[in-house]
Amino acid sequence: MTTLRHTLLAAMLAVAVAGSALARAADVPTAPPSGVLGVTDAQLDPSFWVARLPDADKVVLDTRSIAAINDKIMRLDPSMHDIRHLGATLPRDQVKGWITKLTRKPSKAFYDVEGKDVPATTVDAIMANAAIDAIPANVTPRYGMAVRRSALRGYPSDLRVFSHAGDTDIDRFQESTLFPGDPLVVVQMSHDGQWAFVVSTRYAAWMRAADIAYGEAQAIFAHVDATPYRVITGAKPQTVYTPEVPVLSELQLDMGTRVPLDTTLPPDQPVNGQTAYTSWVLSLPLRGNDGSLSFHPALLPRNQDSTADYLPLTRANLIRQAFKFLGERYGWGHAYNGRDCSGFVSDVYRSVGVQMPRNTGDQAKSPGLDHTLYSDKDSHDARVKAAMALQPGDLVYIPGHVMMVIGNLDGQPYVIHDVGGMSYRQADGSMRRVKLNAVSVTPLLPMMFNDTQTFVDRMTSIVRIR
Repeated sequence: MTTLRHTLLAAMLAVAVAGSALARAADVPTAPPSGVLGVTDAQLDPSFWVARLPDADKVVLDTRSIAAINDKIMRLDPSMHDIRHLGATLPRDQVKGWITKLTRKPSKAFYDVEGKDVPATTVDAIMANAAIDAIPANVTPRYGMAVRRSALRGYPSDLRVFSHAGDTDIDRFQESTLFPGDPLVVVQMSHDGQWAFVVSTRYAAWMRAADIAYGEAQAIFAHVDATPYRVITGAKPQTVYTPEVPVLSELQLDMGTRVPLDTTLPPDQPVNGQTAYTSWVLSLPLRGNDGSLSFHPALLPRNQDSTADYLPLTRANLIRQAFKFLGERYGWGHAYNGRDCSGFVSDVYRSVGVQMPRNTGDQAKSPGLDHTLYSDKDSHDARVKAAMALQPGDLVYIPGHVMMVIGNLDGQPYVIHDVGGMSYRQADGSMRRVKLNAVSVTPLLPMMFNDTQTFVDRMTSIVRIR
């Protein structure tokens, strides 16, 4: 620990005196083999951070306070959609506005997975498939539910496109993801009928039409609100294998998802060919051959992480929940069966009942959340002072990225975040770049945003959910 502490402090000194004769590599111990400055194996265990907290299990916000925050976010945040109270018809301009916010002809060239230019004719065909010109003057919304984890796309296409040849991690057509049981409203179908433009609570985008089951709004929201229920608190547990209903077999349920229990079945009778006494009997949406919605029982083993209600919002719970994703591959827009930085923190907070906006920019400035904003007028010293006062659970935003604070070690704030890499100045002033591309633990202060600015220098917002 002493060696790592010296390395961390030396790197911070190097940021301030890079190029100075005082910064000599020979005076500084080398970084650990991982290259991740200031992090040992012990710090990759949530108990390390929880043990350092006074009153770690003290409830920070009670259920009523969280409900008030959620209500405020829904009322005030323009990125959220109150789909429970949409009109019987929607004007063309509203629907067109939702679609063209994402689906517009790209101004830059894109590359495919092989690094080849995506032809303009391909893009034109995808744009035509959106059938934007065919939106009627008045659109009748059609209610439905996602029946599986399903990608939300900016365009009605599975084509993966990238800004740079050979860089295939960030698919520019990928936006987000819906989970089994998420309610939605379909407002437009693609020309080929394979894609639906859907409006969900936190996002509006294209999704595969085959992943939607249609039903009456009243029945859908009755299921959403049904009690008793289970809240998924594991990273991504699965229902049990069942050949009787293949679409519900080993179905993934991501953290924060609320799923009603099926209480209609006799407890001594098998469910999908198996005893139910070792599992929770969930009620999950099912799509019929005609696209209609029904609900069917599925078993979630009791050894999979779930609770009878949202977890209490404590600092210990936030840390423990965040660490359940440790090492998960970075997935832009919840791609790669993972999540990105904003998806990561929002899924963690969903498990304690807070329903945050989906994207980093919306979270950072949401009128429904308490935040401190930073601009070019704020000095480096003022920013560092704010960083030193961060508390576990605080969210720190820089352009395009968010981190969750997990504690303070040797006077330095540490964060857990879903991040592409870590860059820091070495004692000789040179830049060390370490590719992470995963949910990782790092110190905050040494992190470099570019060759001249630290993450703290580019901090735009601190959100404290208290």
